[in-house]
Amino acid sequence: MTAFWEFIDRYSSISEESKKAWSALLKTSEIAKGNHFLEQGTIPKDITFIFKGLLSYYYLSEKGEKIIKKFFPENSLVASTSALLKQEPGFFCIEALEDTEVISYSFSDFRKLTTQYNDIANFYISYLERHWVIEKEFAEITLKSATAKQRYLEFEKNYPELILRLKLHQIASYLSITPTQLSRIRAEL
Repeated sequence: MTAFWEFIDRYSSISEESKKAWSALLKTSEIAKGNHFLEQGTIPKDITFIFKGLLSYYYLSEKGEKIIKKFFPENSLVASTSALLKQEPGFFCIEALEDTEVISYSFSDFRKLTTQYNDIANFYISYLERHWVIEKEFAEITLKSATAKQRYLEFEKNYPELILRLKLHQIASYLSITPTQLSRIRAEL
């Protein structure tokens, strides 16, 4: 649990009283490599912190190909956020790329805590601003304006630890290029 609270503290300081209330919601579990944490079309209920392992967040194209939108390594929160907020079936799948250990909590119960504890609400606002406004906007602009080589170099710079943990086709899917294109880019470097 220490890693979870250290992660939370990066966004907002949480009082002991708030930690105690939030801790009552936390449950640990494991997801075996290849299994899904969330299936497409499912209404999500939980937010999950990755303690150990790696998840991918993807959807299927019209041709049935996996299009990876994001990777979630250790010390990440993962959820199908818009489906969670709207309580509607999600368009994305979340799959374990490695054996993964997680800490989960009910989103609806967490939302209640945000109305009772200002420090938990401050965490929630800070987290959403950083990941769903600032980072998301930058990622969308980069995806549309950068070349495939620039996208790969940016990925390599931002996620050097993932390069060795991911297969070539997974990185290519994330970068919206083919594995052949990625092989050429890597050969040029």
